[in-house]
Amino acid sequence: MKYLIVNGDDLGASRGVNRGIIEAHQRGILTSTSLMVNAARSEEAAEFGRTAVELSVGLHVDVRHTLSESAAASSRRLREELHRQFGRFEELMGRPPTHLDSHHNVHRDPRALPHFLEVAREHDLPLREHSRVRYFAKFYGQWGGETHLEHISAENLARMLATDIEDGITELSCHPGYVDPDLATGYAAEREAELRALCDAAVRHALAALSIQLVSYHDLGRLQASGLA
Repeated sequence: MKYLIVNGDDLGASRGVNRGIIEAHQRGILTSTSLMVNAARSEEAAEFGRTAVELSVGLHVDVRHTLSESAAASSRRLREELHRQFGRFEELMGRPPTHLDSHHNVHRDPRALPHFLEVAREHDLPLREHSRVRYFAKFYGQWGGETHLEHISAENLARMLATDIEDGITELSCHPGYVDPDLATGYAAEREAELRALCDAAVRHALAALSIQLVSYHDLGRLQASGLA
């Protein structure tokens, strides 16, 4: 069986990103998201996350600046910041996250990974690329420093579903949103293109034709306990 978690990164980054993730969940195929607790619109985002009962909400840790310090200092500060953001998530959401990942995947850094693994084990959470969930990151609209909107079209997403989604559980990461003045990133128009693709009826038809079942991190324990994944 093929199971697909569609996870929208950067919840809380801006009002436009929040709108896009909400729309992708309500009208499209998005089943999961990751909250940035230090971002400008994190409280607004958490309010939505608390009411969307079928949406799994994980912690999108942002510790990019911490890693710029000296090795010993950055390791200590990173651990402290990771635990602080975890606590902030629980304050905002009233519960722990369903999964753990990081902004720009900084948890891959050898200085950061041990601390992420520690938190994941302590709270029994899946950490991106370190659980039974396969990570699929090719649905992205910038390659080689250039924008490629054709890569995040509905047609290309349907093709990727057909060729790249394997048996078991896969997380497809995405970044839907609307452009707004508060979004301090070079990835802007691409977010609106992703949103259009995620809400396109052709993508749902492709999922049905390929017998790919949409799930969220809420379902992970059930699927593993039943031996379905």
